[in-house]
Amino acid sequence: MDAHILTSLMLFHSFQVDGDLSCRSLGKYTMSGLFKNGELVIGGVFPVFGTHEDSHTLFNAEPPTTKCVGFDLRVFRWVQMMVFAIEEINTDSSLLPNITLGYKILDNCDSPAETVRAGLTLANGPEVQESKPCPSPTRAVITSNSLHIARAIGPFGIPLVSYASTCSCLSNKREFPTFSRTVPSDFFQAKALAQLVKHFGWTWIGAIQAENEYGIFGIQSFTKEVAKYGVCIAFTENILSTYSKPAILQIVETIKRTTVKVILAFATEHDLYPLMQEIVSQNITGIQWIASEDWVTAARPSTVEFFRSFGGTIGFATRKMAIPQFKDFLINIHPSDDSVNNLNNVFWENIFGCTLYLTEETFKQNISETKSKICTGKERLDEVENTFFDVSQLRVTYNVHKAVYAVAHALHGLLFCEKEENNTIRLCGDIARIDPWQVTEQLKRVSFVNRFGEAVYFDENGDPPAAYDIINWQLNKGVVSHVTVGHFDTSPDGGSQLVVDEDNIVWSTGREVPKAVCSESCPPGTRRAARKGQPICCFDCIPCADGTIANTTGAAECVECPQDYWSNDGKDSCILRDIEYLSYYDAMGITLTTVSLFGLCLTVATISVFFSFRSTPIVKANNSELSSLLLFSLLLCFLCPLTFIGQPTVWSCMLRHTAFGITFALCISCVLGKTIVVVTAFRATLPSNNMAKNFGPVQQRIIVCSCTAVQVVICVLWLSLKPPFPDKNFKLSNEKIILECNTGSEIAFYAVLGYIGLLAATCLVLAFLARKLPDNFNEAKLITFSMLIFCAVWVTFIPAYVSSPGKYTVAVEIFAILSSTFSLLICIFSPKCYLIMLKPEKNTRKHLMGKVPSRRL
Repeated sequence: MDAHILTSLMLFHSFQVDGDLSCRSLGKYTMSGLFKNGELVIGGVFPVFGTHEDSHTLFNAEPPTTKCVGFDLRVFRWVQMMVFAIEEINTDSSLLPNITLGYKILDNCDSPAETVRAGLTLANGPEVQESKPCPSPTRAVITSNSLHIARAIGPFGIPLVSYASTCSCLSNKREFPTFSRTVPSDFFQAKALAQLVKHFGWTWIGAIQAENEYGIFGIQSFTKEVAKYGVCIAFTENILSTYSKPAILQIVETIKRTTVKVILAFATEHDLYPLMQEIVSQNITGIQWIASEDWVTAARPSTVEFFRSFGGTIGFATRKMAIPQFKDFLINIHPSDDSVNNLNNVFWENIFGCTLYLTEETFKQNISETKSKICTGKERLDEVENTFFDVSQLRVTYNVHKAVYAVAHALHGLLFCEKEENNTIRLCGDIARIDPWQVTEQLKRVSFVNRFGEAVYFDENGDPPAAYDIINWQLNKGVVSHVTVGHFDTSPDGGSQLVVDEDNIVWSTGREVPKAVCSESCPPGTRRAARKGQPICCFDCIPCADGTIANTTGAAECVECPQDYWSNDGKDSCILRDIEYLSYYDAMGITLTTVSLFGLCLTVATISVFFSFRSTPIVKANNSELSSLLLFSLLLCFLCPLTFIGQPTVWSCMLRHTAFGITFALCISCVLGKTIVVVTAFRATLPSNNMAKNFGPVQQRIIVCSCTAVQVVICVLWLSLKPPFPDKNFKLSNEKIILECNTGSEIAFYAVLGYIGLLAATCLVLAFLARKLPDNFNEAKLITFSMLIFCAVWVTFIPAYVSSPGKYTVAVEIFAILSSTFSLLICIFSPKCYLIMLKPEKNTRKHLMGKVPSRRL
């Protein structure tokens, strides 16, 4: 079991009180303090002295006697503020008129055991001699070391008002129902420290915590807050004033070994001071220290010697206040011959560096026991130069003032009421019947504005509103100054505001803000990648993937670009993708358009020749009706490529595929009709064959129309059910958007091509069968050759179409259309045009029938 807990149990057993808190003598447990009786008495517990108590010592019978050493002038000023505030209230005719406040102030030697002893002393009554009358009971206690005293006297219902206890654990009303304070909770300090760390971009810091509730709860709250901002705690070390030298050296080694350049020390000045001494003695510099509220304005480490290692320290302190009247009060402190008011005497001896004597007897005793300077008690405090008398920047001292006045206002609320007629205040309660729990309940409702214009009130947890100054250690004219460089405030709605004057801050590194990162922030275009087994603040920077960007420094993830955009080379911005389609202005588009128009012109020329020589045997022998329809279909086929060129639209996408399918079906149907005519003509020369009579112009038209109608039906169904549409293809290229016509239904698209292929294959077979006809002009050979080229083109088209990227897909399709169309035009019609134009002597019926005798050599 912890020694402190054993101490509390033993003391509680030794000082167990009756239900009426009767006045009792506490025998040998004499404590230093200041006392003044009154009708209402307020208790006070202050750590004026330090201690050499071994916190780990166990005992069997009773608590060990604590050895109190040293004398803290700063804490003694807090004591004097309590006395000053009570004396001020006693002269106030409006707050507690005709009622005298008294005080019982005890020193606890900054020891948990002595704190419990002081609390139980106040709960029982003061240490008095048996012959003296019992003074008034304590109505409330003003304290700093609140955890131990709250657990000791909390069950008695005595209200505790703290001026310095900041542990957020004390806000737990279930465990500490009588506690309230005038200093902000460490919950708010942790939020303020976290926002400060975030403000300066520190993500890799160390932490030193006092091994008590103040440090542990403080660092826990801070760690929880900074985790929201992605800050990592590299290490956390514990410290106490009772630590041995090896334990302190181990902490120093951790500081020297780590790469951390910013360290938060959440500890009291008393606990941290031995570590600070060791850091200074080893001349450790270059560390930016963040101070908790307890030590950021402490006078003992604020020296030129310590400034070498701790210069530039920054932290939060409660708001300061100047109370000019308080200086006169301090100057008028006098030693007393009253043994129970002995703190003033110790102060006198410390301030003047002498041994005090007040009577002849003590003078002789002091002369014999010490060789120190003797002081008479008539020395003048107004001639002493000491920061003790500086009342222009009171912080904790001001919190003591607010605590005393809060208790006084609570007592006022219990005792006085206001008459409705003339607004006069009169005594309504009985002083003798005020119970501690009544004061506790009334403290919850306290709300007033003090003479300095500050509103004093407590929330449901007994906490005041948070208001901090940001303090920076600076060296001015050989003196370490605590310069205010900003502030932090909370609002009733739960919000907060941090204001920092960066231009006036002096850092441990000078004017440049220290860096505190495990890894440098990733530049734009890269993202963080955690290192395995290391905190999130330690990471590598990897480039963003294609199509994603990071346009900020330190990005955790890369953001994907919108669909119409792509990442630039630096991966820090999205740029609009290039639009690609087969345009009339492209070299390829111009070439294909030219070839298409050339084919169109060539077809028109052929039509002109056939029309001009329509009465000649060759034209008549070639079935002029089918030839004209075939030339018309070829004309349309040469026009089809023009619908494939240009930016795809809804209409152009539907037109290009259906027009291509229907015109080619018409074209091949005409060729099929001509092939059948040739075959039937050959069969007609055989005996008893009447096929030619059954395959006249009507049947030819039926074949052409029916074959074309099948393709028309396929295209109509295609357009009705799932037509082609313009689409954006993002997959073929990262930097480009390919504008193309999506076929809509691939089944319909391949059905159109398949049907054309079926017609072409039929033509090829029939023409091949009639290739050896005996006529001089055998058209079946020309059709066979043209169909071979046609089929070869479309067979090779399929793999080329599938493998061609972007606009080249369209170019391949146009090339196939033009190639197959030229093959039909040239193979079928060029020999005829050649004979008509260049060999007119062969354009005779005899020649075509093979009746012209051949020439012999």
